[in-house]
Amino acid sequence: MTADPRPGTVDLDDLPVPTRVVLGRGVLDRLGPLAAPLGGHALLVCGRTAMRRTGILDRALGSLTAAGLAVTVFDRISANPRSDEIDEALALARTSGCDLVVGLGGGSAIDAAKAVAVAGDAGTVRELIGRTLPGSAAALPVVAVPTTAGSGSEVTQGAIVTDVVRGFKSGIRGEDVAPRIALVDPDLTDRLPAAVALESGFDALAHAVEGAVAKRATAQSRAYSHRALALVRDHLPGLARGAATPEAREAMALAALLGGVNVTTVSTCLPHRLQQAMGAVAGNPLSHGRGLALLYPAWLRSARPFADEAFAAVGDTLGHRDAAAAVDALLASTGLGTSLTEQGYTERDIDTFVAGLSGNLENDPHPEVGTELVRSLYRASLTR
Repeated sequence: MTADPRPGTVDLDDLPVPTRVVLGRGVLDRLGPLAAPLGGHALLVCGRTAMRRTGILDRALGSLTAAGLAVTVFDRISANPRSDEIDEALALARTSGCDLVVGLGGGSAIDAAKAVAVAGDAGTVRELIGRTLPGSAAALPVVAVPTTAGSGSEVTQGAIVTDVVRGFKSGIRGEDVAPRIALVDPDLTDRLPAAVALESGFDALAHAVEGAVAKRATAQSRAYSHRALALVRDHLPGLARGAATPEAREAMALAALLGGVNVTTVSTCLPHRLQQAMGAVAGNPLSHGRGLALLYPAWLRSARPFADEAFAAVGDTLGHRDAAAAVDALLASTGLGTSLTEQGYTERDIDTFVAGLSGNLENDPHPEVGTELVRSLYRASLTR
């Protein structure tokens, strides 16, 4: 994808990711014909209920089988994918002879599908968590079909998984993790519960902000970021009011896609590392987007002095010169403006968060990310 000379616009014909993206209303029905050249037996990975309840699973199965593929369904992925679930899916793929993986659902289902695809001959997926993998002929191709608009996982080279033995949540990364094909059908988000739409929408916002202010940010990533920010600005508050129009669904799908492109090309900043570490606290299955919303105000105020011009541009696009104030207003309008304490965390959890921190810390605007900074951001997020 190349930046258009006009600010805030992008050309969708040339995405700088290895994934082939098919974006448009109704493209789910092309799943079978697009997947068929990649394999003959698909493991379809999804969550426990939503895909069946909405009829999306039946549509996907119909398209795949009509194209001549055999399909085995694994429908036991949690909202935050767990290593034991993925090991179970991997065993099913092996015994069934699957040579292709389809991830159908939100970022968790797609991340789980990607983790299964790259596990190869590993005894357990836990061996891969926190690693960047070399290319392997054993990796299976993945087709990603997102049904939420936020994670951008359909085009990223990472899969976030919780190791339930170590209590450790981190990424599996590598070129093979990226899906071969992403089918982005905005109509699939039509029946999303409002809370899920808003939380995933905040994830898209976070990717846009971080793609604009990260140390690795480029002119291209900033162009994608500001386009995505404008889309979120114009449509996320409407979703909170129940205005899930076709235009809004298309806008948020595009914002999520652009955010995923930025995750692949320039990565993310400290809030993503902080939120992933929160997965080490058992018994509080907070969504990724909700967790980011809890942490963002403190991080914005702390990081702003180190990339003032970039943060000011983010604020301008969101309609306020101060990026932190702009995000505060968005959090208030969507009902996401709560605190760690209100979500059941206490100061005692901070030690667990800090111990679980992993991933790239050098991409953040802060000149140095140390334990005291991390602790201060968690403490500041305990209250509003």
